[in-house]
Amino acid sequence: MSHGFVFRTIELNGKYLRTAVRPGNSSLPPLLIFNGIGANLELVFPFAQALDPDMEIIAFDVPGVGGSSTPMLPSRFSGLATLAAKMLDYLDYGQVNVIGVSWGGALAQQFARDYPERCKKLILAATSAGAVMVPGRPHVLWKMASPRRYIQPSYGAAIAPDIYGGSFRREPSLAREHTSKVRSSGKVGYYWQLFAGLGWTSIHWLHKIRQPTLILAGDDDPIIPLVNMRLLAWRIPNSEMHVIDDGHLFLVTRAKSVAPIVMRFLQEERQRARITPSGAPVLAKH
Repeated sequence: MSHGFVFRTIELNGKYLRTAVRPGNSSLPPLLIFNGIGANLELVFPFAQALDPDMEIIAFDVPGVGGSSTPMLPSRFSGLATLAAKMLDYLDYGQVNVIGVSWGGALAQQFARDYPERCKKLILAATSAGAVMVPGRPHVLWKMASPRRYIQPSYGAAIAPDIYGGSFRREPSLAREHTSKVRSSGKVGYYWQLFAGLGWTSIHWLHKIRQPTLILAGDDDPIIPLVNMRLLAWRIPNSEMHVIDDGHLFLVTRAKSVAPIVMRFLQEERQRARITPSGAPVLAKH
């Protein structure tokens, strides 16, 4: 099902990118989605469908994922941010709002830093500042290091409760439904994504991100412990944080609850945040 998206495969610098745009009539800038590691764009459709139907949405498969071609050599996050900017140029978009999920949250941070004029607002979901993060459980990270869950759906469904937590622990049918939407391009693209983040961290420049930033965290996230999201909220000056009662994939499992939070944030006027001694941001409108 297209869910109202128009699919195009475009060529940029010898790379073929599979893109999907859901046209909208909102006065807000379009929402650009950076997805998680190994995740094809269809996996964000439940969240997209829960947003305001007038919201224009842009999604794409990064090189080596889904329907995009796998390059001969990997890119770092800075190169992928440049590629995303060129994709927006090709599709004739100027300024956008950006949401990054997990691995895509690191790419979103890089994009907001490198192209501040293109990114009006930033949303970071279930992500971290990279190499300095407090890691998840070792057995979870070991399973995440392999693309097997995307190549072998039955294995992905079996380990989903352990690696994603939250609703996946309580409802086994969610794992089967989620893995049924996976479109794998093989192992190489997954390893290229791992390389993009190898040794990367944003901790030393997070204070330079000036966009209003919404930080969303799951309280039962085996991959990204909650303390990492609190660190982002502390380091990014103009941020607010919401904790969701769910696991790593709350954008999918709690789409109808999270979407209104996202829409309110996108519709609000610019906010100023001050950080309290406890590290919790307190917002004041101006």
